[in-house]
Amino acid sequence: MTGAIVYAFASAIFLGAGVVLAQLGLRTVEPLSGAAISVPSFTLLFLLLSPLILHGEPVVWRGLPIFMAIGLFFPASLTLLTFASNRSLGPLITSTLGNLAPLFAVTAAVVLEPQQLAGLVVAVAGAAVITVTRPRDLGHWRSWALLLPLASALVRGIVPPIAKLGLAIWPSPLWACLIGYIMSSLVVLTVQRIRKGSFTVQAPREGRFWFALTGISNGLSALSLFAAVRNGPITLVAPLAAIYPLVTVALSAMLLKHVEITARIVAGTLLTVIGVALVLIA
Repeated sequence: MTGAIVYAFASAIFLGAGVVLAQLGLRTVEPLSGAAISVPSFTLLFLLLSPLILHGEPVVWRGLPIFMAIGLFFPASLTLLTFASNRSLGPLITSTLGNLAPLFAVTAAVVLEPQQLAGLVVAVAGAAVITVTRPRDLGHWRSWALLLPLASALVRGIVPPIAKLGLAIWPSPLWACLIGYIMSSLVVLTVQRIRKGSFTVQAPREGRFWFALTGISNGLSALSLFAAVRNGPITLVAPLAAIYPLVTVALSAMLLKHVEITARIVAGTLLTVIGVALVLIA
């Protein structure tokens, strides 16, 4: 289980960082175009490194259709939803509602033991207490925009159980991530081509830079997540990966200047730690 725990925490760190980096990119680039930069950026990096990191990784063709099917909506649709939510609601509210993903994940996997359920609820509540802080420059937002992070939570929640099915056939998180990202790159580039008439995104250099970093961070998060579900149960991986709002809060305080350390943040941190501990000892 140690490997699953480490990978789950790594996934949370990279995902939380990706939310903040995307906020920087959204200053100059719209969400759909940002997705057409971020997803292919990690795909290209992965392809360049594939001769090295995929060396010795066997190919199991029976698992290919599952990973391809996952790639049609993850990370493509998740990226689009998260960027749109980030632009409409800001990184903290996006992280808060996106943190409901474990509820979908564990529901899709198994029925929890009472202690695990209690730990999951406490962890989610703790992150919510911390992150429900509206940024000062967010302005007015419409209620329907709340559906964006909820939809991304649904996608993020149902992917791990499906990925675990594919990994049972083809136990390679590296291949799973690469295949998924290739498919998602085709999806977001097709959307970009239909909307703008070109596969190339016309955007300021700064915006392209931040979204490239966002894509790499999100890609490493997805790779870590696949590795986590390969090495441990969904009921362990999902709650641990769900602490990513803590990373979002910390980086937002440093880079976006929207978060102050308050008693509510301290209380939320304690709740999240207690919730994670309950899951781990169950």
